[in-house]
Amino acid sequence: MAGPATEEFDYVVVGSGSAGGVVAARLSEDPGTRVLLLEAGPVDDADEIKIPAAFSSLFKTRWDWKYETTPQKQLAGRRAYWPRMKALGGCSSMNAMIYIRGNRADYDGWRDAHGATGWGYEDVLPYFVRSEDNDRLGGPYHGRGGALHVEDRRFTHELSHAWVESAVAAGLKPNDDFNGAEQEGAGLYQVTHHRGRRWSVADAFIRPATGRPNLTVRTGALVTRVLLEGTRAVGVEYLQDDATHAVHASAEVVLSGGTLNTPQLLMLSGIGPAAHLRDVGVDVVVDLPGVGENLHDHPVTGVLWNTRGTSDLTELAGLTNLLRWKATGTGPLVSNVAEAGAFFASRDGLAAPDVQFHMAPAGFWDNGLREALSRGVTVASTLVDPKSRGHVRLRSTDPRWHPEIDPRYLEDQTDHDAIVAGMERAYDIARSGPFARFLDGPQMPASESTADVEEHVRQTTQTLYHPVGTCAMGSGEQSVVDPELRVRGVEGLRVADASVMPVVPRGNTNAPTIMIGEKAADLLRGRAAPRPRSTPKDAR
Repeated sequence: MAGPATEEFDYVVVGSGSAGGVVAARLSEDPGTRVLLLEAGPVDDADEIKIPAAFSSLFKTRWDWKYETTPQKQLAGRRAYWPRMKALGGCSSMNAMIYIRGNRADYDGWRDAHGATGWGYEDVLPYFVRSEDNDRLGGPYHGRGGALHVEDRRFTHELSHAWVESAVAAGLKPNDDFNGAEQEGAGLYQVTHHRGRRWSVADAFIRPATGRPNLTVRTGALVTRVLLEGTRAVGVEYLQDDATHAVHASAEVVLSGGTLNTPQLLMLSGIGPAAHLRDVGVDVVVDLPGVGENLHDHPVTGVLWNTRGTSDLTELAGLTNLLRWKATGTGPLVSNVAEAGAFFASRDGLAAPDVQFHMAPAGFWDNGLREALSRGVTVASTLVDPKSRGHVRLRSTDPRWHPEIDPRYLEDQTDHDAIVAGMERAYDIARSGPFARFLDGPQMPASESTADVEEHVRQTTQTLYHPVGTCAMGSGEQSVVDPELRVRGVEGLRVADASVMPVVPRGNTNAPTIMIGEKAADLLRGRAAPRPRSTPKDAR
């Protein structure tokens, strides 16, 4: 007896995160195109997802893949915890909602140093603009009327305002638009909110498209391998409700599982470093050495102080403010926690910033999983131009097993030195101005001594949730995808997510990943890129 017919779509998109959700929604704008979007997690229906200040309460819950790295030599042998969202919208449903695009030098570097033709700053800016609906800023750098709401936060703590004033007084330039002509300076972050609520890719792109009869969205669907006929991708296999299903793609398969899941899926499908695949028992289809390589991230180390004469976000997270948020979309729960920040160079001679500050009016450390012992404030030194590189490897042929994750944090001494330089700059800012009046002694580290700072770096440095690079785009031998995002050596298969970034942008990665989704959709549809807007040539 013949088995059930295999479903067929034009495109199968694997992963509903910041790129995949955009790709599926954009492809389905063509009514004659059949699109299937597969998501391993459930629908994003928890209140904690919508409440901006509650994002860390999702960590280590059913919403989280709960990844850990291998023991990190420079972090006192610790395994670093990496939260990644497992639900519709991917990490855009779990992140801190900061809208940062990166620096002009990042994208020009993709083009010039890595052969990613068509991905220079002037090429990608129109995609950022097309997505955006900014409530304050306009052209040429910003868009109005796009799907992605970007707002000035409806609540900002007095500590954040005081910190920005002190940072400017200490020598940083004031900056009210980190995504405009100049990235350097200090200011308040804009956020992906709509009326005081998280505005994820699920809200912006997926839900508005779900009424289209040509778009099918399936949650709880863990893709286990890409189906190949020779070296052509023809569909995928996935697990749902303890049953195995197969679907065919008559046009292309698009992998958007992210920096960890996408290389894992490629390797499970026989696409990756041949020696490693043989070691774990996977039949090699295409020897592609770069799969899983080039893993890097933004490591961050926070400086915490006790405070006086003010509140912090932790004590404001009560029932009264929850009801206020539900009724009006205002109040302290609108905070994205990291309310203010800055970009600057840690040493002379750099062409662009290598350190970013994230300032939080609360004691935030260990991913917010541990409550501070007293009322406090945090200024985090974040390395945004890391030199250390690691890898992702299979630990099993079972797709339900987590892969081996080794970012090799701070193995390049330059990375360590930049983090420490950022901490020293944070101390300088804290010594004077309105911010200093709120401080009541150190909380972590115990002092500014070299010994205490070095031990603090080893014991508390963590991810800023921005891993990239494991399916790097470019023209070199280690590149996994070409500038059209096509997987080398495989027909009908593309990657569209943060794994294709050859180098992480200087800043939070959600907006750049959405941009990748926008550009990927045009590449798949054979559409010309939007015309670049005229921008000052000296913008950085």
